[in-house]
Amino acid sequence: MPLFNNLQKKRKAAGYNQADLGSLVGVSRQTISLIERGDYNPSIVVCLRLAQVLHCSVEDIFYYQEDTNNDEQ
Repeated sequence: MPLFNNLQKKRKAAGYNQADLGSLVGVSRQTISLIERGDYNPSIVVCLRLAQVLHCSVEDIFYYQEDTNNDEQ
């Protein structure tokens, strides 16, 4: 699923490192790193907590983008 995020940008703008943000949200630094790299799609609860801590909407952090290179013939 082509789910992308702006988490690193939002986190840095808020002045948090990965460990601080993870602590505030209730997840590990490693989880924040995985989310930022796009290797892990968090639960809706984690998405909502991230948005609350970063004072933005979930849509400001996460976005869906259709794959334009569709191999259908």
